[in-house]
Amino acid sequence: MSEAGSYLKKHTEALVKDVGVEPACVLTGKSKATLGRYYSDAPEHADRFMPVDAVAALEAASSYPHVTSALAELKGITLSFEATQRNATSTGVNSDVIALSQRFAVLMAEYQQSIEDGVISVNEAKRLLRETLALQKVLIDMKLNLEAEAG
Repeated sequence: MSEAGSYLKKHTEALVKDVGVEPACVLTGKSKATLGRYYSDAPEHADRFMPVDAVAALEAASSYPHVTSALAELKGITLSFEATQRNATSTGVNSDVIALSQRFAVLMAEYQQSIEDGVISVNEAKRLLRETLALQKVLIDMKLNLEAEAG
C-alpha cells in the first residue's frame, strides 16, 4: 500500500472512532465490517477507501475533519479549524506584533524542552504542532489587519 493510502486509512479510522462505530454505521448506511475495510491495512483491502459522501456525513458529526485534513496535508495545504473568528481578539497590528513575539517565545520554549534528550516524541511533536498553529493564527490576524490598514 502507498504511504498516502496508509495515511488516509489511519485518518479514516480516526474519523470513525471519533464519531463512534455504531453511529458511523447509521450515518453512512454501512456495516461495521464495511467501515473496518475502509481503514484496514490488510493487503486485500489496500484499494478500498471510504466514499466521499460517507466521509462528509461522518465529518459533519465529528469533532474534527480528520480525512479532509489528511487530504489537505498530502497536498501541502494548511487548513485552519476553529469555531471562533480568527481575528476576534486582535486589536490591530501593534497587538499582533506583541502576540507574535509571545507565541514564538512559547514555541521556542516547547522546542527547547522537546529536543533536550535529542529526540522529539509523538506527544512533544503534537505540542509543537499546536504552538505552530497558534503562531500561524497570529500571522493570519496580522495579515488581515495589515490588509485592512492598507485599504
